Amino acid sequence: MKRMILCAALALLAAGTARAAEDCANASDQTTMDVCASEGFKKSDKQLNDLYKQVTARLKDDAATTKLLVTAQKAWVSFRDAECTFSSSAVAEGSAYPMIHSLCLDGLTQSRVKDLQTYLSCEEGDLSCPVPAAQ
Repeated sequence: MKRMILCAALALLAAGTARAAEDCANASDQTTMDVCASEGFKKSDKQLNDLYKQVTARLKDDAATTKLLVTAQKAWVSFRDAECTFSSSAVAEGSAYPMIHSLCLDGLTQSRVKDLQTYLSCEEGDLSCPVPAAQ
């Protein structure tokens, strides 16, 4: 019986997630816009983490440069979070805050994604790039 309830709950959750994705294109209420903005940020954050792993893999033989990357990434996360808290502060007490905050997080994360993609596309001999070219 518990297994049937769990299966039914999972089916409803999957259907709700699919419906929510469709709703994002035509979101007309604040709750849906909040959820959609949050999901957009989660997608960007996953992409960022995947790229970060690729960069660290390329730096696996260079502990000093890896340490610099870790320091830079931690500082960037702190900046991103502080900047988005500041930039969304005008609506901090309002219903739009989750959406505005998530949109900021997503935008800055997408910028960092582009930075990491650039590092991963450096050509052999590019002295301005701290990440070695792919083998």
